[in-house]
Amino acid sequence: MNRFEGRTALLSAAASGIGRATAHRLASEGAAVLVTDVDPEGARRVAEEIGAKGGNARHRELDATDPAHWAEAVADAEAWTGRIDVLHLNAGHNFPGAIHELDDDSWHSQLRLALDSVFFGVRAAVPRLRACGGAVVITSSVHATIGFSGFPAYAAAKGGIGALVRQLAVEYAGQIRFNAVLPGAVVTAHWAGATPEYRAQTVSRTPVGRLGEPEDIASAVAFLASDDASFITGQNLTVDGGRSISSHE
Repeated sequence: MNRFEGRTALLSAAASGIGRATAHRLASEGAAVLVTDVDPEGARRVAEEIGAKGGNARHRELDATDPAHWAEAVADAEAWTGRIDVLHLNAGHNFPGAIHELDDDSWHSQLRLALDSVFFGVRAAVPRLRACGGAVVITSSVHATIGFSGFPAYAAAKGGIGALVRQLAVEYAGQIRFNAVLPGAVVTAHWAGATPEYRAQTVSRTPVGRLGEPEDIASAVAFLASDDASFITGQNLTVDGGRSISSHE
């Protein structure tokens, strides 16, 4: 498939995990991909991986919590191809701690990385996205809809993304589509320290019988960003192997 031939995609937090998988997926379908991350060397490696496969990619450093960095990234994409058709907002990190254990900085840093970064990215890219009739896909989480002990700030940020997606879909109706993906347990760096017992327990509570892979989420992002989803906006698509509809027993 070449669903993104002639189109440009700007991705945040794309040096690893879901972002990296999505960068590869969009490039494999013809997109020119601007790979950004707070880790510039990681972003460079992903762009080089894409190039080695015959894809078209550039890279740059992007602190997704910095509005000035967003302005520079959008300007870079515009100078490169003259357009932004797809914006994938993928920044976020999950710091555990019950709410009575969180200090102000821990609370605000999680909201800033997961939620404020969406505000900054969308605000910077809206003019180009409008001109191209573009699509925005945001990485949220099943934490937006179900509770897990010890993650109040992360849940609040991801819940805010769900509301914002609906709001933006209405505000930019007919111009830009906005959707979110809600991953469940996906094997990224976050799982590096997980015990075999915890992994097995999570799998046992997931109807499809396995943990997710970054490519599972990348497939959903590519679908929502493509013309195949041209009649879909304002939606939060859960991609969790059925975990959120499974009994906790």
